Amino acid sequence: MAVIPVDIAGRPYEVRVGAGLLPDLVAQCGARLRKAAVPIVTDVNVHAQWGAVVDTALRAAGHEPHWRILPAGEQTKSWQELAATVDWLLGLEVERGDHVLALGGGVIGDLTGFCAAILKRGCNFIQIPTSLLAQVDSSVGGKTAINTAAGKNLVGAFHQPSLVLADLDVLGTLPERELRAGYAEVVKYGLLGDAAFFDWCEQNGAAMLAGDAALREYAVAHSVSAKARVVADDEFERTGTRALLNLGHTFGHALEAQTGFSDRLLHGEAVALGMVLAARYSARKGLMPPEEAERAARHIESMGLQARLPSLGLNCDGRVLVGHMLHDKKMDAGTLPFVLMRGIGQAFLDRQVDLADVTVFMDEELAR
Repeated sequence: MAVIPVDIAGRPYEVRVGAGLLPDLVAQCGARLRKAAVPIVTDVNVHAQWGAVVDTALRAAGHEPHWRILPAGEQTKSWQELAATVDWLLGLEVERGDHVLALGGGVIGDLTGFCAAILKRGCNFIQIPTSLLAQVDSSVGGKTAINTAAGKNLVGAFHQPSLVLADLDVLGTLPERELRAGYAEVVKYGLLGDAAFFDWCEQNGAAMLAGDAALREYAVAHSVSAKARVVADDEFERTGTRALLNLGHTFGHALEAQTGFSDRLLHGEAVALGMVLAARYSARKGLMPPEEAERAARHIESMGLQARLPSLGLNCDGRVLVGHMLHDKKMDAGTLPFVLMRGIGQAFLDRQVDLADVTVFMDEELAR
């Protein structure tokens, strides 16, 4: 098992990466499970696959699991589910010192974390990510949120978990599409700041997704370590360092909004295409060598992810897509910072991007 510390000032915690963590759940959580009753938030798909394992582990140690099983999908990150889940936790008389378990992918982690952030002005929670994307990205760093009609993740809070348990065994039960979508957040760490890791992804990404256990542990642990360093340096995204983790997300969130935050385009798929667009836009502006932008696009496409905007079949133009970007939570004094690239492994924050130029670029990509 790899153990990665997240050194948040005053609230450090560990991310544990390894096989067999779910059957060993009680030992891993230790004294954090201080009561017999244990509240667990999950979705219907994860519960069908792993609910019995978690239930058995808890009951064997004398705990009483209380399950909240939500619909799967991005639509669950809503005001309605937030309110209903908070009311459910209050009904269980959860106290600030208790721990709520978030068993699921990024949607469950975001929703449960936000509930924990606002319940009695903050209670504890443990992230148990069950998707590759959640293991390498969303479960670490304390960003919690729901979606609204105005856009994605616009209502939320920074609220760190007490522990993250990334059981690699769960990856073996994921649909291939979900694995590929999660891979986008793995290769992101190479593209934004680690050219050597991008080389590793080119050489090992396919075998990792195919099931090589050692490669999976390395990919998850390396990605978590990279994020942990960034989060420790800039927990609340104030210096700009943490903003680099949004590589591909400004473009990607616009695509998600245009497709209705639906299964038509998974979050990781949107980020993958968003990173291609960020690279190509950087090349268009003369910031990044065009051959490096296309190298990134080729690798992403070789992993079964979309690298061309027309493949989405969008019925819109660049103006509409840029309109979605105006609701981005990073808007500051009427300007939108973009994470662009000077090369593979050389991302930076550009606060001087002309949205009219982005509109022209998006029209060009739609016609590509």
